[in-house]
Amino acid sequence: MEPVRWGILSTADINRFVIPPLYESPASDVVAVASRTQERADAYAEEWGIARAHGSYEALLDDDEVEAVYVSLPNGMHVEWTIRCVEAGKHVLVEKPFSRSAAEVARAFDAADRAGRLVMEAFMYRHHAQTRTLAELVRGGTVGEIRLIRATFSYTIRDGDARLDPTLEGGALMDVGCYCVSGSRLVAGEPVLALARQVVGPTGVDMRLAGTLVFPGDVLAQLDCAFDLPLRQGLEVVGADGSLVLASPWGCRDPGIEVRRGGESERVEVEDVDRYRLQSDNFSRAIRGVEPPLLGREDALGQARAIEALYASAERGGEPVDVASA
Repeated sequence: MEPVRWGILSTADINRFVIPPLYESPASDVVAVASRTQERADAYAEEWGIARAHGSYEALLDDDEVEAVYVSLPNGMHVEWTIRCVEAGKHVLVEKPFSRSAAEVARAFDAADRAGRLVMEAFMYRHHAQTRTLAELVRGGTVGEIRLIRATFSYTIRDGDARLDPTLEGGALMDVGCYCVSGSRLVAGEPVLALARQVVGPTGVDMRLAGTLVFPGDVLAQLDCAFDLPLRQGLEVVGADGSLVLASPWGCRDPGIEVRRGGESERVEVEDVDRYRLQSDNFSRAIRGVEPPLLGREDALGQARAIEALYASAERGGEPVDVASA
């Protein structure tokens, strides 16, 4: 198929994981990048070998050669620029998390529908074979009826990081806890109740948050995320007959799943493929009509509803919150 021509909206650090796979894939090509200044855009384009550099985000949207835009702006700018991109005729891969507001996510997808363009939230781990294998093991009843999920992701953040800015929808739940929410939803569906407590830092965002999501069938998901703890991640899915343990569920490093049953353990090996490459290939092929996007409107809305409910509970001191009415 003809490669999809991509533009990169912003020069965020996350781009270093996304741009190389776009260059390596026959399904994609990077043709332009935009920054807030021409000087920064020129330097970045030279660094990454990108043909055109735009000194404003608006200029990228006016670039007729760009078909798809990867939006790697801070969280609080995701919805606005996704809407502006689709209204300019571009398809959008928007970095996670889309938003902490389900209404805002719906507004972005409504704009995409009107424009006839695709939008996908960039949860790269969802495209990896490790995640697909986990879902297959759960559906296949490998550990019996699912009853409990434990999900974690934390690291220590640097002062001055944009993810500490409340006006840009910063916070630990938004940045890393969203993975815990996504993984829990993948296993158990959509939660009905949320409870959470948070530790708010000096800038006003959650530095640490622990919560519980309650799913139909009394499945409980316990999650924790933080900006002030060591680097750690993990996912455990506990069933009536055993458990599935992923040491690196979000980073997918040394991928594999430990199956624990009856006091014994075995490891299910998984092929390691660049999850960012899988993600962009899926979206490029979706744009060309070859396959559907893995993640769409309903998944993004489910994410935002759960995050919104967890924050609502945390702001009320841990009071249970109905996810549907958060």
